[in-house]
Amino acid sequence: MLYRRFGRTELQMPVFSCGGMRYQYKWKDVPPEEIPQKNQENLEATIKKSLEVGINHIETARGYGTSEVQLGKILPTFPRDKLIVQTKVGPKADAKEFEKTLEQSLKNLGLDYIDLLGIHGINNDETLENTIRPGGCLDIARKFQAQGKIRFIGFSTHGPTDIIVKAINTNQFDYVNLHWYYINQNNWSAIEAATRHDMGVFIISPSDKGGKLYDPPEKLVKLCAPLSPMVFNDLFCLSHPQVHTLSLGAAKPTDFDEHLKTLDLLDLASEILPPILVRLEQEAIATLGEDWAKTWHIGLPKHEQTPGNVNIPIVLWLRNLAIAYDMKEYAKMRYSLLGNGGHWFPGNKADQIDRLDLRSCLKNSPHADKIPTILAQTHMMLGGEEVKRLSQS
Repeated sequence: MLYRRFGRTELQMPVFSCGGMRYQYKWKDVPPEEIPQKNQENLEATIKKSLEVGINHIETARGYGTSEVQLGKILPTFPRDKLIVQTKVGPKADAKEFEKTLEQSLKNLGLDYIDLLGIHGINNDETLENTIRPGGCLDIARKFQAQGKIRFIGFSTHGPTDIIVKAINTNQFDYVNLHWYYINQNNWSAIEAATRHDMGVFIISPSDKGGKLYDPPEKLVKLCAPLSPMVFNDLFCLSHPQVHTLSLGAAKPTDFDEHLKTLDLLDLASEILPPILVRLEQEAIATLGEDWAKTWHIGLPKHEQTPGNVNIPIVLWLRNLAIAYDMKEYAKMRYSLLGNGGHWFPGNKADQIDRLDLRSCLKNSPHADKIPTILAQTHMMLGGEEVKRLSQS
């Protein structure tokens, strides 16, 4: 395993982290006695494999259902100083409610302290304000920190880049969990801001939200050769020293195996990556057209500025992935969340596009005349049954 300094925490963080949202029994709390023994044994085998390969950062959240309780049965059996444990708790308007939830998390994990607490879901101005205002959630977290129950405090976000940078620039946080990977590099300016503040940088879900890379389309497999799409994406992310660790949402012990192939390639990234990056870019140009591939994102409105709250940038981005790389299943999965993702995945689908006048909100786009038609076509390609976020199911 390779380790990187996790910003000002000074923790030696493994470049892969064991994320805890796929091996738990249920997304909702259930009495411990209802958790099947086989499920618990699989979780414990996964944690043991993680530690065997040097991944000693175990990451979970109060919002991950039974994950914390199940981890609480095994984590206390290991030497405490060998573990880096993170959990996350969502911000609340009522700080006392946040405090109660945080207390429950610590009790579930069965540890005297946790290394990292993430304020889970600073996705908009409201959640940021609930966190940093006087008497808010951050003040509660600081109280627990003063008691020695929390070492470092960060935040996790699925929000837009401007909100992430705003939170980073408060200089109140030691680290950030955010999305950034090959198919979605929008948050690079947030990573740069985190670097300026010497914060740890943790990449959320690079293999799932980063493209369902555990089940890639054949076209993407060929474009990423000789690497698998998963190893290519890991190498792409970790070739940037500003990135410290990637979350691996392991559901079973063997889920680490493909990722570990990345470690021996890191010193060769400057030789291995460029030909693959060129192929991916050339394929996007060939399938989408050079003008569109290079300028589609210019001048697009935020969903809040769009009639019907349509999330035009996301809809067009998913269309591009589906056409350029045959990532239709991934695009459908993400598209189906629109209208049902709250502030975690905001905005609506393009299903009502023929009833909306988009001329004003698209006035700064070089493609304003054709975007309404493209949006309607994209809905026909990707539209299907609505799905819920995993934590809502």
